[in-house]
Amino acid sequence: MWQQVLLQVGFSYLATVAFGICTNVPHRALNACGLTGVAGWLVYWGLVQLKLGHMLPNLVGAFVIAMVSLFFARHDKIPVIIFNIPSLVPLVPGGIAYRAVRAFVLGDYTQGIGFMVQVMMIAGAIAVGFMLAQLVSSPGQLVRRRD
Repeated sequence: MWQQVLLQVGFSYLATVAFGICTNVPHRALNACGLTGVAGWLVYWGLVQLKLGHMLPNLVGAFVIAMVSLFFARHDKIPVIIFNIPSLVPLVPGGIAYRAVRAFVLGDYTQGIGFMVQVMMIAGAIAVGFMLAQLVSSPGQLVRRRD
């Protein structure tokens, strides 16, 4: 079990940092991006291991990514999007999108549409997770600005 967790941590960190390098994230923020990606992926992976499907784990994983990104953005005084975009890479439903395109190419339109619906629902869950994090963090910002 611990080997599996270490493998998940290692690859999610590498994927996040590699995408951060490709998108020109400042070098001082790469480690924080990697940790943000690991946090979101571990939450996602843990919920999938509990057999909760893919929508709820993606939503909660995106929420965790958004909250950790807000923390690092405030701590390092860097825009939050610097942490959000690379950290989402492990959650992107690329495998399902590939299966959808493959099904369309092979002429199995019913299965292709089913996969595309899954991709859209996962993308929507990720967007809702980010939106919920923004809603949770906004009241705290308003209170601090008045003081």
